Amino acid sequence: MSSSKQNSNETVLVVGGGVIGVATAHYLNQLGYQVTVIDQAEMGKGSSYANCGYICPSHVLPLAEPGMIKVGIKSLFNPKAALKIKPQLRLALYQWLFQFARRCNHEQMIATGHSLKTILDDSRAEYDLLFNDTELQAQWKKTGLFYVLKTAKGVEAFKATDQLISDVYNLKAQFIGGADLPEFEGSLKPGLAGGFLYKNDASVEPALLVKNWISKLASEGVVFMPHCKLHQLNKNSNRIASVLTNKGELIADHFVFATGAWSSQLAKHLGCDIPVEPCKGYSVTIDRPENCPEVPMLFPEHRVGVTPFDDSFRLGSMMDFTGFDNSINPKRIEQLYDSAKPYLHSSFNKANALPWSGWRPMTWDSLPIIDHVPKLNNALLVTGHSMLGLTLAPGTGKLVADLLSGRTPSIDPAPFSANRF
Repeated sequence: MSSSKQNSNETVLVVGGGVIGVATAHYLNQLGYQVTVIDQAEMGKGSSYANCGYICPSHVLPLAEPGMIKVGIKSLFNPKAALKIKPQLRLALYQWLFQFARRCNHEQMIATGHSLKTILDDSRAEYDLLFNDTELQAQWKKTGLFYVLKTAKGVEAFKATDQLISDVYNLKAQFIGGADLPEFEGSLKPGLAGGFLYKNDASVEPALLVKNWISKLASEGVVFMPHCKLHQLNKNSNRIASVLTNKGELIADHFVFATGAWSSQLAKHLGCDIPVEPCKGYSVTIDRPENCPEVPMLFPEHRVGVTPFDDSFRLGSMMDFTGFDNSINPKRIEQLYDSAKPYLHSSFNKANALPWSGWRPMTWDSLPIIDHVPKLNNALLVTGHSMLGLTLAPGTGKLVADLLSGRTPSIDPAPFSANRF
């Protein structure tokens, strides 16, 4: 490749070894850059590790939508609410909540959805290309994502959402009535009201994806350094000359900060606002049940998702704004089981259960930050993917490579600007 020869002497240090950092390394490596990825812990063990594995272009509507303020207020008085906000002595959290609330209106929801759709569609197409490479194995399944509703009221509410995203974004689900649900998916209990299948959605086993992607990139010369904690940025005028880590000084021509929920801690060092809040999500992975679903599903009325893998089964949900509290609340794990039981015949064998939590990097407008750092010529900031990091990883990595190399991006980068805050 001519691009490989052109960039073969230029080095890039990617800070952050989650799926966004790994995807970034992939596309930079394709252009011939010499890439090193560091992470303060194990590679891919953050929010990339045990999520539900959805690749979901159907998630085109942002979290900031009409009605979310009411949901947030009601959650304060419901101990079993999927959304929880822990009171904290941090002004940044309340500034974030205020800015989020300002965007919970129809007009901004539609505009944000259009911006999200560009990178959702680009990522979905890139995933097809990635998995054409048989070396990359990650239980890639194009079986869609099935939204199942328990009540007629729930079906009617979701019909309105489906109609909206069909009219505005040309995304239409297949509706399956309650009477036909058992034939379509035998694991579902009788008496449910209906479901909406988004056929273009897909799924992967996220930890396997990151592990095998890293292995493939390492065989191609990308260097991975786990347990490498960033201590200091050494700047020379408007450039980063090197970074100091617990493993010594690392020098590069370019620096990419894909630091997820921890990104706001770099704001002072990078000289820009990074209003990213950590939001804890939970999952529990159990042995694959005897009557296991064949299709990944979401149960919107109970706000829980389930994913069948080849040899396991995962339930996931919850949004806890609790700061960097890494404890796993056993009540939240039980809530996952309880929320899925009304829908599934499956009995959950908890003997080998693996509970997990991870922090999603949330921006108040539900759009990621993918941009040059405003005051540093050789640095890019890549964060704020909220609940869509896995889905958006390939499109993000490709956009980073375009921006860093000076190529014309295939999608408009303006909505993801670091200057918008």
